[in-house]
Amino acid sequence: MKFSMIFEAQLVDPTPERERQVIHDCVEQAVFAEEMGFDRIWAVEHHSLTQYAHMSASEIFLTWVAARTERIRIGHGVVTMPFGYQHPVRVAERAAMLDVLSGGRVDIGAGRGATKQEMRMYGVDPEDTYPQMEEALRIFSAAWRAEEFEWHGSLDIGPGAILPRPVQGPHPPLFMACSKHDTLKLAAELGIGALVMGFAGADDVRAMRKVYDEAIAGRGTDRLVSTEVNDHFSALCPTVVLDDAAAALRIGTRGQRFFAESIAHWYGNAPAPTGYADDAGAEEHVAALARGREELVARLHEANIPARPVDTGTFNAEHAYGDAATAIDYVERLRQIGVDEVMCLIQMGTVPQEVCMETIRQWGETVIPHFRALEGTPA
Repeated sequence: MKFSMIFEAQLVDPTPERERQVIHDCVEQAVFAEEMGFDRIWAVEHHSLTQYAHMSASEIFLTWVAARTERIRIGHGVVTMPFGYQHPVRVAERAAMLDVLSGGRVDIGAGRGATKQEMRMYGVDPEDTYPQMEEALRIFSAAWRAEEFEWHGSLDIGPGAILPRPVQGPHPPLFMACSKHDTLKLAAELGIGALVMGFAGADDVRAMRKVYDEAIAGRGTDRLVSTEVNDHFSALCPTVVLDDAAAALRIGTRGQRFFAESIAHWYGNAPAPTGYADDAGAEEHVAALARGREELVARLHEANIPARPVDTGTFNAEHAYGDAATAIDYVERLRQIGVDEVMCLIQMGTVPQEVCMETIRQWGETVIPHFRALEGTPA
């Protein structure tokens, strides 16, 4: 089982100064993650989602981290693939350049960038997001198979060379963001790894693992995007770990409350997230999360949109919040489910930098070595 971290660059009450600080804080966390034995970092790509995600140019962030590390893998989790955001050839060139500079450490996840805010910033049609994401993956996976590449689909490309060529042949491993069962099935049919929202808790992760495995078992070869099949299942794990378990629960649930309010705002037209960290207890944050779940479900029903785990799961507070033993117990549940990678979400908007760094240390010194020992692999 692998261990990773994902970065949104969330912040409360944004100012240019605070924004700069949180981006540098994320770099500090990512570099420390390598020291503490994590296998990979992921960086999202979002646009114009104030407070929720200020990670708009993740290729720059990942390059900066790659230059300061030696071993840890560098993951796009994800690139927005519809053509209005960026041309597939440009994605391929950037990924290969980073693969060369990092010594073959790059992973590429694909996503739709499907919030109304993001799509209107780039003039993306919602109807195009799924087909263009899939076509972009096919273009990407085919780009280096010959010295001269061409493509004739909804885009006409080439012939011409895609340069440079990546270290990992024929291309870096491919993944896809999966927030519902249909996208899990699609990822399995395309033969690419699944980056799964784990906010709804271990039981929902178990259900999603089952959907993914069943789709893999029943797939043919006609929809595979590449000769290189990647059946890797990575599940999100929100976490804050401190010696003071009660403080970790309070800080973690407060951070998740901010995250949930941000998602409800940008994906469900709810009010903007509450800005500042406060002195409320974990019970109040958990109660607020429960109220938020009910309010979002009602809002979605009014709009005739079925509630999905990704919509409501952000409001479930049963995660790896507590001391190291609490985190080990939760990760053990994920291990029993068959999760290939535990993707830690630590950097949530109200979580202080010193708490993020201590959480990374606790995982690196206690949680990760526990599972390395179970598997008989070096810590």
